[in-house]
Amino acid sequence: MTFIDRLMAGPLFEHRDRSFWVLQIGGWAGYALVNYIGSLMHEMRDIYTVVLLLGAYAGFLLTIPLRYLYQRIWELHPVLLMLVVITASYVCASIWAVIDNATYWEIYKFGFRPDSPFFYFKNNLAKFYIVLSWSGLYFGIKYYQMLQGERQKALMASSRAHQAQLKMLRYQLNPHFLFNSLNAISTLIMVKENDVANKMVNKLSHFLRFSLDNDPIKKITLQKEIDALMLYLDIEKVRFDERLDIRVSITDEAKLALVPSLLLQPLIENAIKYAIAKVEDVGILQLQAYVEQRRLVILMCDNGPDAPDKPQALLNNTGVGLQNTQERLQALYGKQFSFTLKPNQPQGLCVEIILPYETLENP
Repeated sequence: MTFIDRLMAGPLFEHRDRSFWVLQIGGWAGYALVNYIGSLMHEMRDIYTVVLLLGAYAGFLLTIPLRYLYQRIWELHPVLLMLVVITASYVCASIWAVIDNATYWEIYKFGFRPDSPFFYFKNNLAKFYIVLSWSGLYFGIKYYQMLQGERQKALMASSRAHQAQLKMLRYQLNPHFLFNSLNAISTLIMVKENDVANKMVNKLSHFLRFSLDNDPIKKITLQKEIDALMLYLDIEKVRFDERLDIRVSITDEAKLALVPSLLLQPLIENAIKYAIAKVEDVGILQLQAYVEQRRLVILMCDNGPDAPDKPQALLNNTGVGLQNTQERLQALYGKQFSFTLKPNQPQGLCVEIILPYETLENP
């Protein structure tokens, strides 16, 4: 299959075909109008309007075969392509000149016949310039359309690769979380805590159903994200019982904000694994969210011990949770986000996320 065959079989062919006819009709109509305005300066008889229309119509018809010829020679060497275009344009112009002169002599000159047949080719050089300009416009517009098509293909390929990356990052979390949950359920069964294990299985099934029902590419409201997070935390409460204290403070405006689905779950899981599990008394998880200057601020803090002096270094030392979340935000927002780790007071760690404030009404 040649390039032009692939081009004509593409999804943009119908649009391009329609564009050709619009430009073809509009261009030759404009040619007739310009010549008509020029004829007004020379006080031509009214019948000359018919001659002009017939001449423009002849040019319209004669350039249509050029289009199909150019499609067939599209992949020729540039030098050979140029020679074919110049030759075809001159032949087309010569035929047009014969038709135009014959029409002019027959209608405007009442059947005048020249002494030599060469007079039929009068003004063929001027018409050659017109047809050659038509050919140049055709190739220019076609190359521009090809460039736009390739650009669209590149954007589509980039978008698909982008989506594949996001899905990979999101789906990395599920096996990690599932392993921890099943390990906890197994421990409960081993110590004969069957009722607690059963509750945990039910909570796990609801959470996984939420995870599967939400497209990792699409964003959800922070309220839905918190609802999913509470499903996860219910599972963890089964494990920690009274040793886990969860404090949530979300403003009404922040609840409407759009965020990536399951954005907070890996952060909470990371805090529980590396902070809450090491607290001797009650582990406290604080989640705050508010809107400030059209930016959504999410702050998640724990009271775990042993927070490092340089918390940002934890990004490469705490499993997939923090690093994975940062990579997802990078893929989704580029440079329009902030992901910061800082010490909590009097002890523990805080994760601060700042995102553009988007809602369903104003995405």
